[in-house]
Amino acid sequence: MAKQQVGLVGLGVMGDSLVLNMESKKFTVAVFNRTGARTKTFIEGPAAGKRIVGTYTPKELCDALERPRRILLMVKAGSPVDDVIAEFKPFLEKGDLLIDGGNSYFLDTERRTRDLAKDGLLYIGTGVSGGEEGALKGPCIMPGGSPEAYALVRDVLEKIAAQVDGPCCTYIGPGGAGHYVKMVHNGIEYGIMQCIAETYDLLQTLLRLKAAELSKIFAKWNAGDLGGYLMEITALCLARIDPESGKPLVDVILDKAGQKGTGKWTSQNALDLGVAVPTIDMAVEGRILSAFKDERVAASKVLKAARLRPPSNRTKFVRDCRDALYLAIVTCYAQGLALAREASKEYKYDLRLDEIARIWKGGCIIRSRLLDPIAAAYKKNPALANLLADRNFAKIANTRAKALRWVVGEAVKCGVPVLALGASLAYLDSYRSARLPQNLTQAQRDCFGAHTYERTDREGVFHTQWTEQPA
Repeated sequence: MAKQQVGLVGLGVMGDSLVLNMESKKFTVAVFNRTGARTKTFIEGPAAGKRIVGTYTPKELCDALERPRRILLMVKAGSPVDDVIAEFKPFLEKGDLLIDGGNSYFLDTERRTRDLAKDGLLYIGTGVSGGEEGALKGPCIMPGGSPEAYALVRDVLEKIAAQVDGPCCTYIGPGGAGHYVKMVHNGIEYGIMQCIAETYDLLQTLLRLKAAELSKIFAKWNAGDLGGYLMEITALCLARIDPESGKPLVDVILDKAGQKGTGKWTSQNALDLGVAVPTIDMAVEGRILSAFKDERVAASKVLKAARLRPPSNRTKFVRDCRDALYLAIVTCYAQGLALAREASKEYKYDLRLDEIARIWKGGCIIRSRLLDPIAAAYKKNPALANLLADRNFAKIANTRAKALRWVVGEAVKCGVPVLALGASLAYLDSYRSARLPQNLTQAQRDCFGAHTYERTDREGVFHTQWTEQPA
């Protein structure tokens, strides 16, 4: 029997969809799942009549593949990836390639790449974004590893990727670069989602708008310059009616958000590299706070809320919310890409931010109309320190900052929490400030810990005996 071109391990939702995607692009695929019954169900169901072969042991999968073998791993991040590698390694040969398509931590990918290289095996850490639909119809794919490894699987990845101005897949960089960029993507995703949720909350709370009305507002925004996948599904979610209760489904969903860790990793790594990503940080905090539902309900009975004062001009408030959200989303991209820029230097990834923005235009969760001007900004100036420093985006910030400031101010007066919108405004205000109050922070640090300071009027490092008054 002819050998299959690609192998896939892990027949979850994403794995199933990617297999069907590959087969639709004329690739033959052999599949394996730890639970054999799952493989049988897939082969007899969605894969029936297609050029897809089911296998039931690691050896059987490896034997079914042409050489060098190309095996895509779609398993849960962490130890399950190491377990699968250990299972398959005895049946692999020098030059074979493993592709981790899960949300693995980028330093784990670095370790696995080094370990497998000792035995002549190739490894690619590949970020895949787009959910079930994207995996089936064309995701955004972010592969990192050696150029030699990417060359082996480029034909597959670029054909199954979304196609917007070319394939939404490009070689990201060495080692863990692909998974690093996927981590940043998810951090930006957290930030945008939190900003959208806070805007929804403001409109619902201050204007007493119903879900159906809010759906129309978000759909209208999606048709304009705020257009993007997350805006599109926001309108969709708000329009859905629960068949059991007859109420808008969003109104009967418990306000506790889950997370799988990639947003947290983004914040943690930003702290390690000394890059400010406050909107992303607050999006993570927002999900953490939402988990304390019982405590929040109890606190609501003893902590007084601010008095609600609905804005007098409802039309203007909706318009201001749109402009505020637009600018907040810009700061999400700016923070994430500033982090990627610093990581590129720290980890020697040589990231091309214009190409990263380009492939994000299709297939992925954060695709939006903003990515065209973002890609153009970094193509024009690859050394751009921050997206907000680009002339086009500086104009956007200067034009819409008033709306963001007004909306955050109204939220504060009425006691509506705006963690991410407030952080976006503070980030903008801090980044545009030629002078910040950390001169006092340095004085305090020197006073209690002799940490020294620099001066504005001459070069050098200085220390003062703060408790001793000069003569």
